[in-house]
Amino acid sequence: MSSAQTALYASGSDISLTLESARAQVEERFLEGGTVLLSVMDVLNRLLTSLDQLTKALDTNEASDTSADLNATVQNLIELPGAEENRQQALTALAQTGSELHRHVADMQETMRYLRTFAVTVKITGAGLAEFAGFAQEILERIYSGTDEVNRFASHLDSLQKEVKLALSFGNSLSKSYAGTVPAVASALKDDAKKIADHRQNLGAIAREVGAIARGVQGKVASTLSALQIGDITRQRIEHVQSIFSLLEDFFASADGAKLDADARKRLQNVIHHLTAAQMAEMCTNFQRDSHNVVKTIASFSQDTQQILRLRDQMSGQSNGGGGNFMRALESSVSAAHEIVKQVDTASRQADQVSQSTIGTAATLLQSIEAIRAVKTDIHYMALNTNLRCSRLGEEGKSINVVTAELRIFAGKLDDSADAIVNGLPALEASAGRVAPAAGPKNGGLAESLTSAVNTIRSAANLMEDELEVLAEHGREVATRINLLIGKLDFQHDLGDVLARCADVLETAAGDQIADISDIAEAIAPLDRTIFKLYTMVQERNVHRDIIPATEQTTEAVSAQPAKVRSDEDLFEDALF
Repeated sequence: MSSAQTALYASGSDISLTLESARAQVEERFLEGGTVLLSVMDVLNRLLTSLDQLTKALDTNEASDTSADLNATVQNLIELPGAEENRQQALTALAQTGSELHRHVADMQETMRYLRTFAVTVKITGAGLAEFAGFAQEILERIYSGTDEVNRFASHLDSLQKEVKLALSFGNSLSKSYAGTVPAVASALKDDAKKIADHRQNLGAIAREVGAIARGVQGKVASTLSALQIGDITRQRIEHVQSIFSLLEDFFASADGAKLDADARKRLQNVIHHLTAAQMAEMCTNFQRDSHNVVKTIASFSQDTQQILRLRDQMSGQSNGGGGNFMRALESSVSAAHEIVKQVDTASRQADQVSQSTIGTAATLLQSIEAIRAVKTDIHYMALNTNLRCSRLGEEGKSINVVTAELRIFAGKLDDSADAIVNGLPALEASAGRVAPAAGPKNGGLAESLTSAVNTIRSAANLMEDELEVLAEHGREVATRINLLIGKLDFQHDLGDVLARCADVLETAAGDQIADISDIAEAIAPLDRTIFKLYTMVQERNVHRDIIPATEQTTEAVSAQPAKVRSDEDLFEDALF
């Protein structure tokens, strides 16, 4: 440094201006750094909160036990082909029973045709006999009435057989559909149920990993906030150096200072310059060391945030091209199963209709059989009465008697067919009962459980995507804040240089040799005591005594009035300015 520059910084007031600039920069930079650190801590808290929300969403999903619901649904679907096969067998048995009944009905219809023929013959044969004319017409009418009953019986039975054939045809188509769809859908649902459990576990593991990293960063931020005490310490030590110069000027203006001659004043000023230069040098060393640790800690934030962002992308599925929550894909599998259940419901309703119709038809047929039996009884007794009349008429009634005897024989055949039908009706009702269970509440419950599963899955997907979106936003904000923090808290850049230049200025002003002031030790003792009381740290006191050794007077004064000991809490509070 030139002599002109040395002269410029020679006075304490000029050096104080330089120190004030450094002190202001320290205060500004550390205040700004503390603010940024607190904002990072805030966004880390929000990130951890969103992780907690995601964990709750995972717990809710687990509590709903969607996987168990799907597995139960899979089991029900797997049972569908067997249930449909049982229903087909019941419908086939019902169709066979109906065919057997139809054969007996056909016999009855054939019998009624013979009876009509014989009744017409009786009417023709007895046309010449007045007492037989009305009687023959009455028999014919009863036979016609019986024929109508038999035809209605056959009509009911035909309707039943058509329903059974339709149900069989639909069931056959449904069985083929089941063969082509149920195994694939059941397998897909089983896989999806496993994927849900695996995905939930993976998300939980990643969330815990993100949480561990975030809490690690949180701990680093807290330790960095604590380490910012270096800013407060540096600021205070600069202020102490400034105060030393002020105290020197005040001492020179005091009565004690006025007693010193020019040489003594010059030597004292030299010692003070060496003292402040030593304080600044020691302060710079500490600042460089501690601020380096701060910067090193902050530099590690970058890797932490990159890891958080990578895990965030992994959670949202972006890292593998999943495009978000995979649970959306599950809905298609469940929807396919839902379509199958709709078919089951349709088949169940149809089977139920056939079953109910069969039971109703059986009751109707039973009533019709009774009517047919009544017709048969009437024809039998009318024919018997005709035989008795013919016997009284002799030869005239002989031909009519032959015909009416045939009437009685064929009327008896109606009984055989009616008995066969009555005996077959329980089998008809039993077959209908075997069709009915397939239309029970189980399939309706399956449809309801699938609907519930779809809604649960959709809600879980929405909740998961919402929480992942919030988590992603907080992850980005953490990265942004920490990148800002790295720039703001690089104290060594510029600020360390400023402090080093201040130390150089003080060392230049002090010179190479330290003056001897032992002869004026007692005279400057008041100044020594006043300066010593400024210090708040042991390092400052040690540096001071290395430059200005303690005298008996200053030692007694310091012992009588010890310096205030500052706690770590006080220093930490000052670190936040």
